[in-house]
Amino acid sequence: MKIARQGYPFVIIPFLIALISVISGFLFLSIIFIILALFTAYFFRNPQRNIPQVEGAVVAPADGKVIKIDQCFKGKLIKEDLIKISIFMTIFNVHINRIPISGKVIDIFYNPGKFFAANVDKSSYLNEQNAVILETKNQKKVLFVQIAGLIARRIACWVKKGNQVFTGQKFGMIYFGSRVDLYLPLDSIINIQVGQKVKGGETIVGYVK
Repeated sequence: MKIARQGYPFVIIPFLIALISVISGFLFLSIIFIILALFTAYFFRNPQRNIPQVEGAVVAPADGKVIKIDQCFKGKLIKEDLIKISIFMTIFNVHINRIPISGKVIDIFYNPGKFFAANVDKSSYLNEQNAVILETKNQKKVLFVQIAGLIARRIACWVKKGNQVFTGQKFGMIYFGSRVDLYLPLDSIINIQVGQKVKGGETIVGYVK
């Protein structure tokens, strides 16, 4: 199982504590930390994905369950009505986030925010979050927002303003339970429904015209 390099410290530290516990004769404690190390390695798993090569296709930016699809106005970032798709990740989902469609990153906004449960509506507005706006080759704007959850306290984003990015490319992750909101142009075709489970970089959630 391939592990994201960002997870190495979280895996190595409990493993070393387990090793020291064995040497010191604390067998029960070592078992606890070995289990913790194994679970952390599972959390930071970095599986390969089959990226669809379909013109205009938008892939899920995260693994998880679609908890909301509706129309909204994201005036602070894009001053127009958009289709919002919310994907909720539990601690058992892969937490590496992926670019939904190829384009150029035209802006990034970070808001420190609060830490409400990521599956409730107000988390979209109040929680710690990182928003990325990209423009497709057809000059369509797509917005995706990494949102921290009740447990998650750290958002990592690996792209910068001006970067040219590609569908399915890894661009960041949210640590230990979270949510990603994807905003598409109003004339987009939506290919999923509420309650559906999706895979980041692999499941086609819609098409941008």
